[in-house]
Amino acid sequence: ILFCTLNTHKIDMEKLLGGQIGLEDFIFAHVKGIKKEVEVHKSEDALGLTITDNGAGYAFIKRIREGSVADEVKVICVGDHIECVNGHNIVGTRHYEVARMLKDLPRDKSFTLKLVEPMKAFEMLEPRSKGGKPGNENKVGTGRSTLRLRSKGPATVEEEPTEFDEKAIKKVDDLLESYMGIRDTELGKKIFY
Repeated sequence: ILFCTLNTHKIDMEKLLGGQIGLEDFIFAHVKGIKKEVEVHKSEDALGLTITDNGAGYAFIKRIREGSVADEVKVICVGDHIECVNGHNIVGTRHYEVARMLKDLPRDKSFTLKLVEPMKAFEMLEPRSKGGKPGNENKVGTGRSTLRLRSKGPATVEEEPTEFDEKAIKKVDDLLESYMGIRDTELGKKIFY
């Protein structure tokens, strides 16, 4: 996971997950996508980038000023994680240090950025008015997935059970209750699957 946003699935760096989470809030996890290596010619003193970080060692591009040096390089996008500057790994470096590093690069010289773009999972969704393609080629999922974050081990995306599965799990749970006097839907899932 690169970063999490609060109440939006979009790569909105203004909505980075901070310390305040309410009961009604939704957390969206953004995972690593395409790695990019970009050569940039620093023709001005400022690149036109605003940098932020997630407090866990990842620095991101928060904003790109219109008409700036960075804006002219179309592969640089808001939300990109800056991994290396001129081959120097900056993971674990705070955003203000990365900004200073970029500012201190000599003018009228080229430098290399290694970036990691967050995966754009919602790009494959189309409006319902377009309709699905025959043969189940439309890659629209059920929307019934859960992101499981564990204290030990990797985060995983788990598909939620279908309506049929839920009914079957409830039946197994009812049988467990009637014969053994226990109710445990997790055990019911394990028995069903």
